[in-house]
Order: sequence, then C-alpha cells, then structure tokens
Amino acid sequence: MATDIRLKESLPEITEALVATYTECGGIHHLGHRPLPSREAVADIIADMIDVLYPGYGRRQSLHMGNVEYHVGDLIDGLHDKLTQQIMRALRHDCPGDGLPPDFESMAQQKTIEVLRRLPELRTILEQDVEAAFEGDPAAKSLHEIVFCYPGLEAVTVYRIAHELLLLDVPLIPRMMTEAAHSKTGIDIHPGARIGPGFFIDHGTGVVIGETCDIGKNVKLYQGVTLGALSFPRDAAGNIIRGMKRHPTLQDDVVVYANATILGGDTVVGHHAVVGSSVWLTHSVQPYTAVTIEKPSLRIRGPETRDIFPDYQI
Repeated sequence: MATDIRLKESLPEITEALVATYTECGGIHHLGHRPLPSREAVADIIADMIDVLYPGYGRRQSLHMGNVEYHVGDLIDGLHDKLTQQIMRALRHDCPGDGLPPDFESMAQQKTIEVLRRLPELRTILEQDVEAAFEGDPAAKSLHEIVFCYPGLEAVTVYRIAHELLLLDVPLIPRMMTEAAHSKTGIDIHPGARIGPGFFIDHGTGVVIGETCDIGKNVKLYQGVTLGALSFPRDAAGNIIRGMKRHPTLQDDVVVYANATILGGDTVVGHHAVVGSSVWLTHSVQPYTAVTIEKPSLRIRGPETRDIFPDYQI
C-alpha cells in the first residue's frame, strides 16, 4: 500500500470533479430516486427459478417425490416475496411522476402470481427444448447431461422466464435476466423475441437473437449465428422508430449453421430450410431451401514452400 500522504491530498479535488459530472452528465445517474431492481436479487431469482424448473439439478440435490413438494413450496414462497419486491421497484421506476401514484406493491404481487402460475406450462415447453437438444446432438449421452451441462439450454431457460415477465409488462427485469445469461453463456437472446418449443442452440457462443425475431418450432442454431436488424427505420428528425419489426422470421424446422448472419424484419426463412455456415442473408427464402456460399479455394503451404516463403513458419 502506498504511504506517500501527499498524494492523497488530491483525492478531495478528484471527488469534487467527479461529483460535478453528475450534473453535467445527468442521464447516467440515478440519484434522488427510490431503489432500482437489484442485480444480485435478480440473479438469486434466476437460481430459484431454475431449481423449480429442473429440481434436483441445482443447489439442492437428493430430492425425491416424498420431499420435493416441501422443497418447491418453500422456493415458491420465497420467489413470491423476492419477485414482488423487485417488480415493485421496476414498476415504480418506470412510472411517470404525474398524478397520484398507483399501488405498485399490489400490481407487482399480481404480476408475480401470474408468472408463477405459468411455470407448469413453461416446464412442458422446456422439456421439448431438452429433447430437441438430445435428438440434435449425437455427443449428448442423456437428457440429464443436457440439463446439467449445456449453456444453450441455460440461456433458453432464462429467456423463457424473462419472456413471460415481458408479456406481463414488467420493465427492466426481463432484460436484466437475459443479460445475466448472456454474460455467463455468451448467448444473447432478447426477451422480446418469440421462440417456439423444441428450440436448440448447439455450442452457442456468439449467438445473437434480436428483439423482434419470430422463431417457429423445432429450430436449431449453431454457434455464432446472428439474427439481427438490417437497418433502423428513422423518423423525419432522424430518431430511431422503436417497436417495428426489425429482425427475421424463422419458420418451423429451420437449421442455421455456424456464423451465419440473417438480417431484416422482412426476411423470412421458410420451414425446413437450411442456412449454411458463414452465409449472409438479407432476403427471404422458400421452404425446403438450402442456402450456402460457394466453396472457398484453399491455399496450402507445405515444406516445399520454404524457398518461396522464407519467412513463413511451418
């Protein structure tokens, strides 16, 4: 630890200069307001949700039909309290300050109960996702391996929870959830995307799925796939027009291979189509179509090239 006390004499000046920016750059602080949702609390909610959706795989093992109801009941009770508090904070932040403020706690509790009611149905969808991963990956030895090990399933699970919250008009928290999964898995799924059951992301790192994507049933993506926007529509003042369809539609049973990029809200990939690796696609394709790039020519340098390329390391 530094011991020169003279250097510390400049710290009040640094502090004053930093605090001055809180007025100058007023759009990136949250001072004088009630608390925002907590990242740590949202991460804890995700962990509890995964324990409920996949009992026996997470923090509590040695579960059986004799004790699982007590365990899940305890988690659901805790989720009620945690979600209600965090949703209340998000609603309060998102509400304009005009007029009499609504009962945020009551609104938050209603949304919490509704999302908890949807968990049984969510499990039936996630079972199809797990089965799709097992059927689509010959390296998988069991469904247990899929649930326990596959980052694609983890990202999709968090997305499906977040999507339900978004459908209930919960602000902030759905995006916080998917960004937490993004930071952990490298898979970026916007909670606004609409994704059918039987969805499988193989390997997964670098996959990006935009807000207005529509993805049908039994779709399979590989690593590095981008389902993005071709351009951002703007109004007469040059401001981005929000809420428009910007991202592609993938119909049922589509397969998209590694590093393919599919862009545009008007782009529709027909059912049972296959999009090959590294394809750049900005227009629609018909069902049962295979889209590939031309086979690249390879240039191979061997030992006989030493005299031609003396600096080349073999």
